[in-house]
Amino acid sequence: MKFLTIPGIIFYSLAIATNAYSQDPTTLKLWYTKPAANWNEALPIGNGRLAAMVFGTTAQERLQLNEETVWAGEPGNNIPKTNFNESLPELRKLIFEGKWQEAHDLAMKVAPRNPGPDNNYGMPFQTVGNLLIDFPGHANPGSYRRELDIAHATTTTRYTVGDVTFTRETIASFTGQAIVMHLTASKRKSINCTLRLNSPQKYYRVRTSGDVLMMMGTSGDHNNKKGRVRFATMVKPVVEKGELTSTDSSLVVSNANSVTIYLTIASNFRNYLDITLDENLIAKHYLDRASDRSWKDLRRSHIEYYKRFFDRVSLEIGESSPSPYPTDMRVRQFATGQDIHLVPLYFQFGRYLLISSSQPGNQPATLQGKWNDRLDPPWDSKYTININTEMNYWPAEVTALPEMHQPLFAMLKDLEVTGRESAQQLYNARGWNAHHNTDLWRITGPVDGAFYGLWPMGGAWLSQHLWQHYLYTGDAKFLKEYYPILKGAALFYNDVLQEVPNKNWLVVSPSMSPENEHHPGISISAGTTMDNQLVFDVFSNFLKAAGQLKTDKELSDTIRMKLAKLPPMMVGQHGQLQEWMEDWDKVDDKHRHISHLYGLYPSNQVSPYTAPDLFAASKNSLTYRGDQSTGWSMGWKVNWWARLLDGNRAFKLIKDQLTPAWETNAGGTYANLFDAHPPFQIDGNFGCTSGIAEMLVQSHDGALHLLPALADEWSKGKVKGLRARGGFSVDMEWEMGKVTTLVIHSALGGMLRIRSYDELNDSRLKPAQGKNTNWFYETAAIAAPIVSPNANISKPELKKVYEYDLKTTAGHAYIMTFR
Repeated sequence: MKFLTIPGIIFYSLAIATNAYSQDPTTLKLWYTKPAANWNEALPIGNGRLAAMVFGTTAQERLQLNEETVWAGEPGNNIPKTNFNESLPELRKLIFEGKWQEAHDLAMKVAPRNPGPDNNYGMPFQTVGNLLIDFPGHANPGSYRRELDIAHATTTTRYTVGDVTFTRETIASFTGQAIVMHLTASKRKSINCTLRLNSPQKYYRVRTSGDVLMMMGTSGDHNNKKGRVRFATMVKPVVEKGELTSTDSSLVVSNANSVTIYLTIASNFRNYLDITLDENLIAKHYLDRASDRSWKDLRRSHIEYYKRFFDRVSLEIGESSPSPYPTDMRVRQFATGQDIHLVPLYFQFGRYLLISSSQPGNQPATLQGKWNDRLDPPWDSKYTININTEMNYWPAEVTALPEMHQPLFAMLKDLEVTGRESAQQLYNARGWNAHHNTDLWRITGPVDGAFYGLWPMGGAWLSQHLWQHYLYTGDAKFLKEYYPILKGAALFYNDVLQEVPNKNWLVVSPSMSPENEHHPGISISAGTTMDNQLVFDVFSNFLKAAGQLKTDKELSDTIRMKLAKLPPMMVGQHGQLQEWMEDWDKVDDKHRHISHLYGLYPSNQVSPYTAPDLFAASKNSLTYRGDQSTGWSMGWKVNWWARLLDGNRAFKLIKDQLTPAWETNAGGTYANLFDAHPPFQIDGNFGCTSGIAEMLVQSHDGALHLLPALADEWSKGKVKGLRARGGFSVDMEWEMGKVTTLVIHSALGGMLRIRSYDELNDSRLKPAQGKNTNWFYETAAIAAPIVSPNANISKPELKKVYEYDLKTTAGHAYIMTFR
């Protein structure tokens, strides 16, 4: 990826060697027979930096607008101005003595729910406003259809008024850095419309200058921060044959054959410390650059750029065929088993959303991607890093979108800097850390008070994405560049681990199991299972990275000793994987967070083949929690059931997630396929996309497992382009649940171990012998669990597997057919 830059501006030129696959484009459309009645029915477009929701209303089109750096507030971290550090010894003492209420009260005092005058608790991502286009006489159209074509990243609205067919096509141009709408009519001189801009922002103004409509504004104040992000929106219509006039706050198009509307937005944000750019100059530069290009040219280059990513992966289940029903009806029908083809559409919609909301050089996708119509969105639409932000990026590697991971990596570089402040000032520790939220300003202190926010593990979890990217790509240059972040995370936990009284264990204290309580109203604890799993991964990743780079031997020796003192996972009285060090789990607990199963997914600490007790206990925990939950939680459960090798249960969770949320007001899916927490959270979309991939291919447990969790209803299908650890790419076709064709593309070379439920006959496949020699497939060396004497736990019943070794050469493809 090459970047052409001037200060604050990024344009892209792409040169990627990739396999491109075709999937019937008629199956990759969301379409509807009526305009959007509300925001959750509008259709999302985005180019990573800009985003819009297109409503498709005939009498008044609405494009609700976002630009990724328009957030409330101003630069600054959120380290609480309390005596947190001084209170740590007493807080830890109370926790280890089991004085939970006293510990909770003290924690709430030093990490309060309401921000004080000198600190803040995170800023919200905010909407820019709306472009409104009024079409007189279009209130009662005929033959209406609107669609989002995710094969080409375009949205189209088409309808008739009298004997004239009107068409609107809209893109968020990747190559032009503008939102562009093209209006056409079947009859000459038929287009008449008025363009206006407005915003819910408190401080904004709209004016015209020649043929340009402009809106200037400033983001909102929030908590104790003044809104200081200035933004400029500029709109320029280019009219064919018609007339363009203006008022002081609108542009009027009369009797045109066609109109191309160019819209650009820019802000004064340079980085999380610097908001000194000239937003008007940048917006004008974007506008001039885009409007110099024709609609045809912009559309062509936009689609070409997008398809270089999107076309890497295709998926078909059953016989591919376009559905005769609009998408909202398909969601209603899906749970009844009438529409298996909705699965590939939903899978690819997740990939579309990731490409559209997370481009290299931009900000990461927020809790709502880049689509938010409010000044005070739910949970501030910021980065919730105790699950949600991480879930956004689960599809990045396995579905062949590693470039989309780059904004998250860039944010980690920022957090490694701001996180030194929280590590030193709050914990007197080296390295860096972050708690359960961050935002555009890269805050790293606790948010929302101690019950939710006193969880110093957000950085630990985010750092896993660096290591996973390395495992998938083998990019040694990348590992060297990001090694300081892995090292800094390990340094922090090296310094903060505390010895459990009367045990030879080291644990994080104070902490919590995210958002769950172990006693009424109390979350604060020490040595939670998820914390131990995360520290295990932080230490293990550091040791492997330092070994690969041949550095930091002395620190590695220290970390290795502390790694051996982490508590083992424990199986409690109900045969469950314990969430805490104490056996507090309740079989009727239906909490949305099941954080102690992090070791099952996305980590690789629970294997059916090497840790059957933990595997069975994880299944019991997941069963006790139940299926129905918030949207993102059901998305995570798809991945867990796939890792538990139960494709039918995973598919049931997909059906649960695709329940019409507009009818139940519960977790599910909206008519535009957005995930419903409720309200909308994009992580459920991304979680379900990664879960579908996990059902088809897994590469975390010592081998490349083909069709590890195939649902019975998916007995026939094909997938192309999924990625596996070690630099492998997988194409497969299957019938009657058995692989019939397999193509392995090897980017790095080396041995590939393949695991299958069926025998695979090919002379190049040798029966597996001994340990897998491919370094990227090294399994986690976890300690044996502690099993409660009261636990009634059965060994898992596993299908027989066949394992083969395939010796590969970098750059070669291996084609195999099994009949």
